[in-house]
Amino acid sequence: MDENFVLDRIQELCDRKGLTHYKLALKAGVHQSSLSTLLNRKSTPNVFTLEKICSGLDMTIAQFFSPDGEYINLTKEQKEMVDLFSSLPEIDKELVIAYMQGLIDKRNL
Repeated sequence: MDENFVLDRIQELCDRKGLTHYKLALKAGVHQSSLSTLLNRKSTPNVFTLEKICSGLDMTIAQFFSPDGEYINLTKEQKEMVDLFSSLPEIDKELVIAYMQGLIDKRNL
């Protein structure tokens, strides 16, 4: 693994998800100046910061390090659902979750 893998991967995922470093910092709960310093100085984040960054990218650390962000141990259908869900804005994610919960509640009546 290249020494810049983590930083390159963060940038790749930001680009893929259309996130600026500022938006990632907000979503991750990391100070924007800290994230900027980290990325500009080419220093590798510690595991706690990386976990926050992964959370801001809507993925686990395992997904971060897996090829193409693969979802480990999911069926093809589950992977498709997670990929679709991950591409939604936060408000739409909330609506999807509410809809799915409604479907489950309806079945349990």
